[in-house]
Amino acid sequence: MRRWRFRGKIKINDIPLNTKFLLIYLIGVLLPILVINLLFMGRMTDFIKEREEQNLEISMERARKDILDFIDGGVAVSHALNTDKTLYEKMEKTYADPLDFYETFDEQLRNRVTSYIPVNNQILRIGIYTTNPTIVPGGNYHLLDDEVKDSDWYQIWEDSSDPVVVAAYRAAQAINRSDTEPYFSVIEKMDYYDSYNTFDKLLRIDIDLSKIYDAIVREQDYLDLYLVNGNDEIIVSANSGYRQDTSTGYPKFEWSAGDKEKGMESVAIGNARYVKGWRLIGIPQGTRVSKSMFEMRLFVGMLAATITLFTSIFIYVMLRSYHYRVKRLSRHMQKVTNEKFDLINIDEGRDEVGGLIRNFNMMTARINALINNVYKLEIQQKSLEAERVRAELNFLQSQMNPHFLFNTLNAILVVCTKNNYSDVTDIIKNLSRLLRRLLRWKEDLVTLEEEILFIDMYLKIEKFRFRDKFEYIFDIEEEALHYKIPKMSIQPLVENACKHGIQAVQGTGLVTVKARVVDGRLCIVISDNGKGIEPEQLREMLLSVRSENTSGTSIGIRNVYRRFELYYNDQVRFNINSKPGQGTEVSFEIPVKLLEHHEEMDREG
Repeated sequence: MRRWRFRGKIKINDIPLNTKFLLIYLIGVLLPILVINLLFMGRMTDFIKEREEQNLEISMERARKDILDFIDGGVAVSHALNTDKTLYEKMEKTYADPLDFYETFDEQLRNRVTSYIPVNNQILRIGIYTTNPTIVPGGNYHLLDDEVKDSDWYQIWEDSSDPVVVAAYRAAQAINRSDTEPYFSVIEKMDYYDSYNTFDKLLRIDIDLSKIYDAIVREQDYLDLYLVNGNDEIIVSANSGYRQDTSTGYPKFEWSAGDKEKGMESVAIGNARYVKGWRLIGIPQGTRVSKSMFEMRLFVGMLAATITLFTSIFIYVMLRSYHYRVKRLSRHMQKVTNEKFDLINIDEGRDEVGGLIRNFNMMTARINALINNVYKLEIQQKSLEAERVRAELNFLQSQMNPHFLFNTLNAILVVCTKNNYSDVTDIIKNLSRLLRRLLRWKEDLVTLEEEILFIDMYLKIEKFRFRDKFEYIFDIEEEALHYKIPKMSIQPLVENACKHGIQAVQGTGLVTVKARVVDGRLCIVISDNGKGIEPEQLREMLLSVRSENTSGTSIGIRNVYRRFELYYNDQVRFNINSKPGQGTEVSFEIPVKLLEHHEEMDREG
C-alpha cells in the first residue's frame, strides 16, 4: 500500500504544471459547472411546470368567479323584484284607460326597475311580462302575448322545472326585427305573493354578454376558455366570441386527443340549481409553457457560458502567473550552477512562488557577498557600530530635554513663590509632579491608587483652568485601591469628560470618578453633568470604539478599549450612557480574578 501511494505520488509529480492546471480546470471547474447547470435546469423545469399549473388554476378560477358573480348579481336583482309587494300591486291593478296607467307608471313604475341597473353594471335590461291587458307595453313592461310565448327564451323557461332559469338564446333586435342578437338571461316567474295571482307575471333580466366575454378574453394568455351550458353548447369563447351565427343552434363542444394532452380542465360554474350543468372549460396555451422553458434554458445556457468564460480567463491568468515566474526561477538557478549570481528582477508577488523567488534572491545575494565581498561586510559592521553610537547619543539627548523642562519649571516656581503667586505655584507643582510621574512610570500595570493620584493632579490643573465653573469628586472604595489596572486607562476618560462634557455647561461642571468591587468585578464609572451626546452620535461613537479603523473621532476612548481587549480579551464590560442636556457616563467592569492585587503601594507626591 505504501509503495502504491509512493508511486502514485511520483506519477502526479511527473505531470507538467500546464497539464495539472488543465486537469484542475476540466475536473474541478468545468465538470461541476456542467453538472450543476444540468441539475438546476431540471429543477427549474419542474418549477416552471408547477408554477404554470398554478397560474392556470388561478386564471380559470378567476374567470369562473367573475362569471358566477355576474349571474348571481342578476339572480339577486330578480329576487329583489320578485319580493317587491308594491310592484305586485301595480302589476295586478286593472287600469281604466292608458292615461290611468301612465299616471301610475310615472309615480310608481318608471324607476322601480331601472334603479337596479346602475348598481349592477353587468345587467343590460330588465323586463317584466304580464297577461294584464290594461298595461300599456313599453320600456321595461311588456304583455305576455302569443308572440312572446313563441320565443326561444319563453320555451326554455317553460321546459324547465326550476323556479329560476339561466338561459342563452337569440332573439330579434329591438330596432331591426329581421336580425337577431344573442341574449343571456335570468328568468323567474313572479309568484311570491299568493294574493296577487290574477295575472301571470314573468321576470327576465338580460346580462351583458360582453362582460362575460371580457372575463374570458382576459385569461387568453393562459387558457382558451369556453362557457358551456348543460347541453354542451358553446355560448361564449375567446376564439368565436359571443355573436357567432347560431341559426342552426349553438356549436357543440367536442373533446379532442390534443386537448386532453394539453391538460384540458372543466369546472362547474357554481352549485346553485339555476347554473346546474353550466361549465367553464379551459385548454392551456402550450406556447406559454414552451416560451417559459425556452427563456429558462437560454438564461441557464448564458449563465453557464459566462461562468465558463470567466473561469477560463481566471485559470489562464493564474497559470500564466505561476508558469512565468517558475520558468524565470528555473533559468536563474541554472545560472547559479555556472557561478552567475544574478537576481530575479520581477514582481515576485506574495504567494509561495513569490516566497521562493525572494528566498532565492536572498540566498544568491548572501552567497555573492560571502564569496566576493568580505571587505564590504567589514565596512557594513563598522557602519552598524556607528549607528549604535549615534542612537546612544540621541538617547542621552532625549534624557536631557526632560531635565531642562524640570529646571525651567523649578525656576518659574521660585519666581512665583517670591511674588506670592500661590495659585500659580500650586499648579506648577502639580504639573511638575504629573510630568515626573509620566517619565518614571515604566510599568504597564499600576495600582488604582496610583492612577487616582495621577488623575487628581491632572484635575487640579483643569480646576485652575476652569476656576469656579468646575468641580470634581472621587468616590473610591478602599478595597478597590489595591488592584492593578493598565496605566492611563482612566485619565483619557476623565479628560474627555472635561473637554467635551463640561466646557459647554452654563452652570457648574461636575466630574465624578467612582470605583467599587461588586460581585467579583472591579467597577469604575466616570460621569459628568455636561451637554451629553445625541443618540445618533452615541451610536456612531460606540461603533467607532469597537471598530478596527483607527481614524476618526473618539481616539482616546478607543485606545482605552483596545488596551482592555489586549489585557483581558472579551472579559471587560465597557459601556457609554448619555442623555442630551443631562450628561455622560462611561463605565467599565473587570473581573477581579484577572487583576493583580497589591497590598503595599508606593505613594509619590
